[in-house]
Amino acid sequence: MPRTLRIASVNVNGIRAAVRNGMAGWLDAAAVDVLALQEVRAERVHLEAALPGWDFVHDESHTKGRSGVAIASRLPIVATRTELGDETVDSQGRWLEADIDVDGESLTVVSAYVHSGEDGTPKQVAKYGFLDAMTDRLPELARTRPLALVVGDLNVGHRTLDIKNWRGNVKKAGFLPRERAYFDRFFGEQGTEITGVDGTTGAGLGWVDIGRRFAGEVDGPYTWWSNRGQAFDNDTGWRIDYQLATPGLAARVTDYRVARAGSYAERWSDHAPVVADYTFGR
Repeated sequence: MPRTLRIASVNVNGIRAAVRNGMAGWLDAAAVDVLALQEVRAERVHLEAALPGWDFVHDESHTKGRSGVAIASRLPIVATRTELGDETVDSQGRWLEADIDVDGESLTVVSAYVHSGEDGTPKQVAKYGFLDAMTDRLPELARTRPLALVVGDLNVGHRTLDIKNWRGNVKKAGFLPRERAYFDRFFGEQGTEITGVDGTTGAGLGWVDIGRRFAGEVDGPYTWWSNRGQAFDNDTGWRIDYQLATPGLAARVTDYRVARAGSYAERWSDHAPVVADYTFGR
């Protein structure tokens, strides 16, 4: 009999702070089956306290109190991987793959936290190294795991639709043409030569941007807002949190939404959860 699997992803900006500010109440009401977290900034004991009763896996950052990714599930997690590229790729606490058994079908969920970067600095070099490694890993994932999903804070607004104030950010990390060109290839038709927004070319990887497919050609819906000024109240945001699906999994999506808080005071992170429903057992 078919079942709906609800998958949510959110940068919690510190799991302990998120729980103090109301994350548990949201999670209880959201009826989520699989939850991917980024910027956990905690140890396993803190996740156990925050997610009682969940089966979860966690990859901490080398630096205490920084980054960290986790995947929590109501279904059995049967295998995990954290490798992304060679030793030059800074992916500790930033890339976690989990194979989940869904009524006999294998689903792979990846919680990813791409570097924020800073143009002209080593931080940007690390970001490009990470995106290069993703470019290598995504085709392998799609080939070996037809039902795969990469979710998380990818720290790039792909198109002008994805940033309210895009004109003021064209020379800043998060909206640089070179960064956006990676996403042109991620979402380009598989095997077709894609010309990126920066003029470079490369093969399309065929992954599906679930958020854009559901929203259509509209501004946003945004997933992150600066704490400066009235960004949240004015919805001056960025869409930098994604659900990227293989075509086989994308065909199973029945709903997608950004769980934006009703007011600034009700937020428990500066990011909003991205939630999608997928059908299994068809």
